Amino acid sequence: MPPQAPLRLIKRCRLYVERGKGKIPSVTRGLYVLYNYREKSKEYQVFYIGVAGVSKDAKFRSSVGRRIKRHINSKSKGGKWTHYSFFEVHDNVSREEIIELEGLFLRIFAADERIELANANSGSKTLKRLSKDSAWKETPGKVRVI
Repeated sequence: MPPQAPLRLIKRCRLYVERGKGKIPSVTRGLYVLYNYREKSKEYQVFYIGVAGVSKDAKFRSSVGRRIKRHINSKSKGGKWTHYSFFEVHDNVSREEIIELEGLFLRIFAADERIELANANSGSKTLKRLSKDSAWKETPGKVRVI
């Protein structure tokens, strides 16, 4: 029996790689984060959260490496970030699961005033719908007010 993976969704990752450095396999699917490193405070500020390898059409499917390279060359985002991290997903993780993860992270960070996300308003509409009271009507058992 092959060894069990340490994480269910994430196969491997690279953290806080300086822009223009590092190598990413050409078929890497998953999530990536662009950061702006603040020298004064020695902190990485999240600038952008994105996904790669999720297009339904394989001809237009872009890997994490290609997406990051596009951001390097981007006129609007190019000079606003200094480092990146990426999280490669296992082969059995679907495109819908990758998109759901992106929506979850965008929703979490959207209200954080310390973070100036370039794509903060792109959070999942489904998550927003599931947060409404109507989604909780079918909750079994007692509901406690806290």
